[in-house]
Amino acid sequence: MSSPPGPDGAPAPAHLAGREKRRPQPATDSALRTSQCIQLKSVDLNRVIKLLEDSNSNNEEDGQLETLKKVVKQYETGLPLKDLAQIFKILNLCAEKIQDQEAFIEPTCEILKLCGLPFLKKKLSDEVNYTPVTLELIAQLGYLMRVPSSQVRIQICKCIISFYHTEPPNKQLAGFHSTSANYKIQMAELGGLAETLVLSLALVENQLAEKLWVLKALQHLSTSGVNCKLMMKAHAASRICSHLNDADPSGQLLFRSSEILWNLLENMSKEEIVNQLSNLECIYALKEVFVNLLMHGFRHYDRQLRNDLLVIATLIAENPGAPMIESGFTKQLILLATFNEVKSHNPLVRGLKLTYSYEDFELKKLLFNMVAVLAKDLCAVQLLNEGKVVLALFHYVKPNEKPGVRDWSAAQYEELQLHAIATLASVAPLLVDDYMTCQGNTRLLMFLEWCVGQDPFFGQGNCFHGAGGRGNKLAQMRYSLRVLRPVVSLCDEAVNLDLCDQGAINQLLDILKHIANKSKEKEDAIVLEIQTDILLILSTLCENDLHRKELFGCGGVDILMPFMKMDPNKLYSGLGHNRLLFSTLDSLWCCVMGCYITEDYFLRKEGIFLLLDLLALKQKNICNLILGILIEFCDNSKTASHINTWRGKKDQTAASLLIHLWKQEDLELGVKHDQHGRIVDAKKPLVGSFQEQQGVIPMSANCPSTAIMEVSENMRAKIYSVLCKLGFENLPGLSAKDFVTLAVIRRYLDFKVGEVWSEICAELKEEMFRPVTPDEEALKVISEASENVGKMVATLQTEMLESQQHQELQEEKKVYSKIQAIHKQREMVNKSWEDFLTRTSNYEALKKAKRLQEKSIEASRSKSRRQNATLHSTKIKGLNTTIASGRLVTVESTPSELTGGPLADTDLALRKLSVRGGALKKIKGVKVLDPLKKDPVSVK
Repeated sequence: MSSPPGPDGAPAPAHLAGREKRRPQPATDSALRTSQCIQLKSVDLNRVIKLLEDSNSNNEEDGQLETLKKVVKQYETGLPLKDLAQIFKILNLCAEKIQDQEAFIEPTCEILKLCGLPFLKKKLSDEVNYTPVTLELIAQLGYLMRVPSSQVRIQICKCIISFYHTEPPNKQLAGFHSTSANYKIQMAELGGLAETLVLSLALVENQLAEKLWVLKALQHLSTSGVNCKLMMKAHAASRICSHLNDADPSGQLLFRSSEILWNLLENMSKEEIVNQLSNLECIYALKEVFVNLLMHGFRHYDRQLRNDLLVIATLIAENPGAPMIESGFTKQLILLATFNEVKSHNPLVRGLKLTYSYEDFELKKLLFNMVAVLAKDLCAVQLLNEGKVVLALFHYVKPNEKPGVRDWSAAQYEELQLHAIATLASVAPLLVDDYMTCQGNTRLLMFLEWCVGQDPFFGQGNCFHGAGGRGNKLAQMRYSLRVLRPVVSLCDEAVNLDLCDQGAINQLLDILKHIANKSKEKEDAIVLEIQTDILLILSTLCENDLHRKELFGCGGVDILMPFMKMDPNKLYSGLGHNRLLFSTLDSLWCCVMGCYITEDYFLRKEGIFLLLDLLALKQKNICNLILGILIEFCDNSKTASHINTWRGKKDQTAASLLIHLWKQEDLELGVKHDQHGRIVDAKKPLVGSFQEQQGVIPMSANCPSTAIMEVSENMRAKIYSVLCKLGFENLPGLSAKDFVTLAVIRRYLDFKVGEVWSEICAELKEEMFRPVTPDEEALKVISEASENVGKMVATLQTEMLESQQHQELQEEKKVYSKIQAIHKQREMVNKSWEDFLTRTSNYEALKKAKRLQEKSIEASRSKSRRQNATLHSTKIKGLNTTIASGRLVTVESTPSELTGGPLADTDLALRKLSVRGGALKKIKGVKVLDPLKKDPVSVK
């Protein structure tokens, strides 16, 4: 932003111009070095101070002024750090004399000019050594603003401004060097000069020229965060803003004040600044200046300044405690935001017309943004209604049919359109009657139909709201759904019925199909947000309405299935896959369950398997929701078989998965179990460590106790409910430890009832209340019964573990028996083989074996014989074998692979065939005799 000419923009004095004309010719090098280094002719500053303190007569006034001129002349190249204390002492004495002797104004200003030059140092350490003195002296500049002289005040401001535009003098004192460029700026920050200067605004409130110079100095000081903090201590924001509308023909006051406010906003906490500006005086001044610039500003600079002030007003409007409505500013802003779209006879806008310049385009967007901010204040809803804001915003919920030269460009209209629809998303839920009067459902559905249509449209996608919408209509669809979702979420039956009657459910399902087909290759955050919003809208519309669930139908189930097959790794992509999965499960609960047609179709599509696959991910944030869905689905008689059929990784069953989730919950809650999972405390089998440490807190009867609240804070109750639906008997795929945990789950309800009764007893004891004897006996019986259940379950768990251990021992014995039998069989085989080798290799052993065999055969025969019976010998003489003999003998000889087989000496061996396992094979390198030539022939 370019600033208009400043108050110091007057031409240079005539004597300075003349001095430029009489500039001497360049000197030689030696002369130049002599001119640049001046020997310091010492003036006794202490004598000057004493002279100013003691002298009072008019005759001595001339001497004092002459002495001061010598001091100024001596230090015309800069003030040494070592002399600063004395110089500022002289400056303070001169300032005190100004009220009675105006002649001291000029030397005071001349000394202040010297303060604007860089300070001089002899050593590098001087800057550090003289820091305390410099801090105090620069702070004195702010206190000198109390001097009742316009020239002095203006010169002080010029001196401060020179800190930021330091130019080293052409001449320097011999042996001295200028301090660093930022030295004075740092000293001003540490000395609190900015705070003093803000307080001095009260002194120059009625002097425009002085006020402008003070604001210019503050403008430079406010570029530092340290100075901004000091200025806020003096309430700079409210002091400056409340005087924005002060008379100033040059326009400098408004410009510099707005710049200071912007610097404060950039360098300080916005909340702190807005709190200072949130008063009627500041808002009235801001309103008056803004309206004046809007009505009468014609320059580029005026329009920019107007927009800057509107941004500040928007920040103030975000503060709920700001009296925007009381000041009338809210009503004016609403009128200005809608007067182009809604005709008004208000005098403020009767002759007002916005151009199509960039500044007016920015103004329109800022006004839409202001409406969105005002919508957060419920007190402004009535004004939004009276201003017909909804009707004005719906003006942009349509395609740009006639873009012309005297209109917004296509890119500008798209940006305004998206901004208006985004604002409508904030306003429409507050003004439902206006929304229905404007036929909001119809307009939005028609606009959504255009979004998925084939009309040629090339979105620019350059603005904030147009992200992801370049070359398509996704941005328009995204913000239209953002309007529809909060309106539907109000659950206003008239709105939702009107929406369904116009075929919204089928249209939204078609949009989901369209987007799914378009985004198969690439998914971005915009597409995922659109899908999520549509699913949430469908969930709200179909919940508790059977007819709408039937409209959702099997087609809706087919759309949900791919979302449930989402890659689990995408849940952490940050694009919104996790929200899409949540909305999918919500749609499954609200749109499918409760309608038998869609439920059966979902089961046929193996939807339960997909749910259990998601449950197997063990993501705590979705497990609760999935378990709730499974409980509802279990009301369908076909669901249990699907759940029992499912198998996960490593052949895990659904029952095993549920028990594992229970164990995980117990581990997180700190429930006490032994190493085998058995109950340790029969009185409190479900109580976790945190609940036990918290103890019992007496509460009123209408407040749920810790035991009751715990039911909704974890998944154990839902796991118990699912297993109850499945039944606790014949659950497949469970180990012994799973059955130990299952025994606790089966008694969950009994344990929870006992836990509640235990809390009741503890509360009575805590409140020192003794029940009557019958009640006391009843409580005792209930407590004992609950404890007995815990002991019984612990005993059952022990029996299960012992039975499992016994079974494992029996199985171990069977395994060892098999191993022993195998070893014995191997020994017998080995012994038989050794006997065989002995018989075949040792003839004497063979004969001995034969004798033993014959003896055994003879011993086995009957001893009684009939008379006259003929005996036939079965022995074959000369045969020494230990096997049963017969007419046929099988001889084990050399394998056929080595001899070539039985047909090796025939003509068949000449053919290229092979014998293997009964088939022929080629025999390599077999020598045969030619029957005619009788000579050996080698055949390959």
